[in-house]
Amino acid sequence: MKQDMIVILDLGSTKNAALAREIRALGVYSEIYPHDITPDALKALPNVRGVILNGGENRVVDGVAVDVDPAIYDCGFPVMAVDHPTAKCAKQFAALPTEDELRAFVFDDCKAEANWNMKNFIADQVELLREQIGDKKVLLALSGGVDSSVVAALLIKAIGKQLVCVHVNHGLMRKDESESVIRVFRDEMNANLIYVDAVDRFLGKLEGVADPERKRKIIGAEFIRVFEEEARKLEGIEFLGQGTIYPDIIESGTKTAKTVKSHHNVGGLPEDMNFELVEPLKQLFKDEVRACGLELGLPHSMVFRQPFPGPGLGVRCLGAITRERLEAVRESDAILRDEFEKAGLDKKVWQYFTIVPDFKSVGVRDNARCYDYPVIIRAVNTVDAMTATIERLDWDILQKVTDRILKEVKNVNRVCYDISPKPTATIEWE
Repeated sequence: MKQDMIVILDLGSTKNAALAREIRALGVYSEIYPHDITPDALKALPNVRGVILNGGENRVVDGVAVDVDPAIYDCGFPVMAVDHPTAKCAKQFAALPTEDELRAFVFDDCKAEANWNMKNFIADQVELLREQIGDKKVLLALSGGVDSSVVAALLIKAIGKQLVCVHVNHGLMRKDESESVIRVFRDEMNANLIYVDAVDRFLGKLEGVADPERKRKIIGAEFIRVFEEEARKLEGIEFLGQGTIYPDIIESGTKTAKTVKSHHNVGGLPEDMNFELVEPLKQLFKDEVRACGLELGLPHSMVFRQPFPGPGLGVRCLGAITRERLEAVRESDAILRDEFEKAGLDKKVWQYFTIVPDFKSVGVRDNARCYDYPVIIRAVNTVDAMTATIERLDWDILQKVTDRILKEVKNVNRVCYDISPKPTATIEWE
């Protein structure tokens, strides 16, 4: 990596990501590392120009306040402390520094250069990918979502035909999603694409499993098994490409922060996996992934496609998945996306989808009592997926979506709108 870097050491702050984003907004790269990084490991990181000790409300772990190795102060880097008084820091702040204070530390004290941009990032990653992969092949899960599409474009730029894309239909895709992936990537982009129909296999593994963490891990593990099977049919496959991004890693927990939720590509990998991982986007926030995609020449419509979780509708069909409720999620989601597109909301709202929980309520259909599921609508706006606000939908739009769902979706008698921001809610329900 050629870009200068400011290292943030996590001493229990919930605002590490916000601080890293502020530094990157100044044009300087920043990464978050655990508080107990060794001095040797810190000095081995590329192009470090300064260190920020970011303390906060989670600093006490198991009754003990975490701290850095005192030798960190002697590594030769300027050090700033936030909510962490220490006699060895020239700059100390009770809360996150202002933009001017941060700018002074980054540029005046650390002498960092504003050389963090997507062109440089891509150039670095292409070089690193070629060094890592050599003349071998990479197997990539291509869902057609933003992350996997950008990873595919980056890998194609780096290694060309050494990339083998695999699209797995696990039965948890949105309506007509698999057909769209095949049409765009195989027919229009001429990608080396393998299609795997694994619907019955995944739903069988998930039968009766209600715990969301178990569902995510089952889906993640089964994905790897499918890839291993596909790899055995090919020659030279030694690497697995993944669209892991920075929020995935942060939300999966650190030494001073509890897990928000496990991500299938972070916490669910089997120990006996026979691939080396290739994760070129793992230090990017979501908006940076989109910027990377545009820099790589991907079409705007693809780069700004609706975000879709790796476990798919499996985390929107709450509790133990049934085919009945899964179909209700799929059909109601298609209606919501159709009406949002007609109203121009698809260009305004960052993410919108439906959820079907595993309980029923009483209602009336055809002049008779019915006992059916509710559909919950979620529509949020965010920059980096770390926080999110609710879209204030026009009442007429909500009414139109509600009418269509109640008329067109089976086994549903109620529609609700979730107005909970993140935090305290997460974007997804599971």
